[in-house]
Amino acid sequence: MSSIVKVGVLKIGCIGTLPLLDVMLDERADRQDIDVRVIGSGVKLGIDQCREVTDLMIKQNPDLVILIGPAQATQGPTKARKMLSEAELPTIMISDSPAKRLVDEMEKAGLGYIIVEADSMIGARREFLDPVEMTLYNSDVIRVLAVTGAFNIVVEAIDEAIESIKQGEKPKLPQLIIDGTKAVEAAGFTNPYAKAKALAAYEMARQVSRLTTTACFKIHDPSLYIPMVAAAHEIMRTAAKLADEAREIEKSQDKVLRRPHFKNGKIGTKRSLMEKPLKDI
Repeated sequence: MSSIVKVGVLKIGCIGTLPLLDVMLDERADRQDIDVRVIGSGVKLGIDQCREVTDLMIKQNPDLVILIGPAQATQGPTKARKMLSEAELPTIMISDSPAKRLVDEMEKAGLGYIIVEADSMIGARREFLDPVEMTLYNSDVIRVLAVTGAFNIVVEAIDEAIESIKQGEKPKLPQLIIDGTKAVEAAGFTNPYAKAKALAAYEMARQVSRLTTTACFKIHDPSLYIPMVAAAHEIMRTAAKLADEAREIEKSQDKVLRRPHFKNGKIGTKRSLMEKPLKDI
């Protein structure tokens, strides 16, 4: 039975779930049951970058690897998954909707996966996307995924794998595709209008990738693709506003679900702002 689990987070490229993933596992920096190391390739997904950072991760010999990033079917991420599989390191891949085509492959390779449908591709056209727009878009995605419950599912699945390792068992690797229904159930809304707004936010965010994929890869006329990526970002912005509204309803009734980690990794649960969290058994 391992008292401290070594968790390696391998960040390749960027999706909305990626920037704060390691922080979500230890939000107060006081967990004593895990030791997390983060290695990243930056925004590049090339085979050389992926090979290099994956090799560095393998040398860390973690008990659990979380491989997170977009475009999992491309050469770089595919090489990373192959290297981790050959090294026999328990691995959970986290990615966006296009990774659904790889589900059979990952199951055959014994890899866990979490696919977040609403973590939609950004509008990556040079005429539109600058550092400010990129940052604003990602902040909107993060807000949507946080409020609607998607991040609850991600954290709980990783914690379950960590707990199984702590118990000396084979890591329990998730096989999850997070749709809107699963997300809002995990968010634990008590007010039906808040739940409806959150579901609307998730579904709107999920549809953004349809526009951005078309604008970035299928249309070559700037007069068409520039308004399209701008429209996609407006949808995500509106989804973030809806998510905010959903949380404000729960706050107004003092019913926000909070699930903080305790030092031993157990998750607490509370509703009322002024109460202490109860530790889950």
